Amino acid sequence: MPPIEGPATLSSEKAIIFDQSKNEQFKINDNYRSLHRKLKITHKVDVNKDEITPEVLEEASIFVVPSPKDKFTESEFNTLKGYLDGGGAVLVTLGEGGEKNFETNINYLLEEYGIMINNDSVVRTHYYKYFHPKECLIPNGVLNRGVAKFLGKDSNKDFAGCFSFVYPFGATVNTAKPAVPILSTGPASWPLNRPVCALTTLTSTSKMKPGGRICVIGSGHVFSDKYIEKEDNNTLLNVILTFLLNPNELELNSLDVEDPEVSEYTVVADTCAISERIRGCLMETTEELPSDYLSLFNTDSLYWVSLNQVSRVITAYKDLDVPHTSLRLAVPNFEESVPKLEPAVFPPRFLDLGPPALELYDLQEEFYSEVSRLSQTANKVLSSSLKNRDADVDKRPQVTLHIPVVSPSVSDYD
Repeated sequence: MPPIEGPATLSSEKAIIFDQSKNEQFKINDNYRSLHRKLKITHKVDVNKDEITPEVLEEASIFVVPSPKDKFTESEFNTLKGYLDGGGAVLVTLGEGGEKNFETNINYLLEEYGIMINNDSVVRTHYYKYFHPKECLIPNGVLNRGVAKFLGKDSNKDFAGCFSFVYPFGATVNTAKPAVPILSTGPASWPLNRPVCALTTLTSTSKMKPGGRICVIGSGHVFSDKYIEKEDNNTLLNVILTFLLNPNELELNSLDVEDPEVSEYTVVADTCAISERIRGCLMETTEELPSDYLSLFNTDSLYWVSLNQVSRVITAYKDLDVPHTSLRLAVPNFEESVPKLEPAVFPPRFLDLGPPALELYDLQEEFYSEVSRLSQTANKVLSSSLKNRDADVDKRPQVTLHIPVVSPSVSDYD
């Protein structure tokens, strides 16, 4: 396997410049000698020991910041931003503890591009191959199947294990758009499945040159002389250089870019620091208070009353202009906000609710079947015709039959 695969040879005008102006932890003539030998085969390598200026960055194809230990100035940040906006490439590494341990302010620049290195450390949850817990072997840490496709591996099934790498004495990385995480701690390291390497590609301002690119990895030891030949760290270097020099050759998968397989960041308490600050438990205990309250001032007991602040409390009376006397009961002064109420003789009568303002209609008529409606209509017609006939009869002349009544005479009884 050749030292560097993929990236094409740069022209003699551009160089990979390693910054040494911020007391960086790693130097190409100290603990990056193997990396220097690999790069100078196909690339021009240079070192910057002065302030970062536009003149320095004009000669850089990649500007490497290997774990700085000093703070950057505002003008240097503006210079780096202008370099990235003009299509430049920047590689930043750090280590365990993040900014707090290295006493730098590199996150001020990285947060502009959606990346932040945390003040934590990655450890192996169980022993495997390497003795130190912080020498983490990560076999399933690839987050984007575009990396597996670039390496010629199967990108559809188990692409997370397309290569293994050693991640020694490193920190995790937080990412937000437009940053894309490509490597994580995997399921065998703590914190679980957290990003350790992220990439950001800026929008191109010209069709002739690509947009600026920045790569951040939370451990500078990955490329040190001790670990660069371990596992597939050379492959990791190849992937990063390809992204920075020839971004068109490394095509990231859009699905993994939008939804990477990473876990939420969880904060764990510093048990070592907490163990040095023991405090009494505030919960109820079975221990009863003594009848003699003076025994509470015994410093040999776990539960005791400290008198260290009594003198400061007494002095506070004078500072606050408060009389130093025993507490007295404050007499409350109640103000009536409403008039007095009188009991009602009869319960109040409330108006009933009126009928709802609904249209009245016959429900039976609405829900009748067609046969029932026809029968109902026929009955209405018949009843109306009968009424008309009765009215006609009443209008006809009435005829009265008169039958003569003959009264009996006396002779008939004779």
